[in-house]
Amino acid sequence: MSTDNILFRLASGSTFEIMTWKFVPKQEVSDVDDSSGDRTPGRASRNEEIEAAKEANEPEKLEEKYDIWYQVKIDPSISPAPAGWLFGRQVELQIPSDIVFFQQNNRKFVSWQRLDTESRDRVGMSEKIGSPGNWVILTRTNQVKQIDGVEPDFDGILVLAFDKYDQGFYTVWRSSGDVWGQMPLLVEGQGDNKTFTLRLRHPEGRIDEKRFVVFRDKNRIRVTPPEDVAQYMQSKSR
Repeated sequence: MSTDNILFRLASGSTFEIMTWKFVPKQEVSDVDDSSGDRTPGRASRNEEIEAAKEANEPEKLEEKYDIWYQVKIDPSISPAPAGWLFGRQVELQIPSDIVFFQQNNRKFVSWQRLDTESRDRVGMSEKIGSPGNWVILTRTNQVKQIDGVEPDFDGILVLAFDKYDQGFYTVWRSSGDVWGQMPLLVEGQGDNKTFTLRLRHPEGRIDEKRFVVFRDKNRIRVTPPEDVAQYMQSKSR
């Protein structure tokens, strides 16, 4: 947070590629332009809010416990640094317009990749997409789920596909319970035959790579999950 550690200041509205992120225990920051309203006069302190939530037996929320920091890659024409960290309170994810409607207030999109482009054809956050497509999306609830001091990067999986005849999206597959997953999301394959691989935590504590197979069955996209995927899911919180 020290100004001595600031290498470069980005102008408002700048875009960049997010490489990874970290949850850092919350800090009060008095010299940051924070639109969240943390400095509103008369507002209870964060510790008081957390204690009140505990007394009400409410689950602890990510935004109350942590600040998020993004490791980002910036175009060389803007900054010579190959990568750097940005304070997350000033970052807004640019979710592609054709899928943003499916984001829920209690389950935010944290990562997404198209399944109907070649693996070498990356779709960046700020790139315009000519037509709706098929997506694998990783989601995250706002609840603290740390294990041994580490939070999952995502706790939900959603696969959407676009039906060009009905001109609408349909859900191909979604996790039936919460998972505990870590990035990266790896998509491989060609045409309609793709796979995506995720790192999921087993109840015994190990992190396993699980491979999902995506294919076309007549006019519909299908997903074959790993046979043991149910072992990696917990019942959804209510």
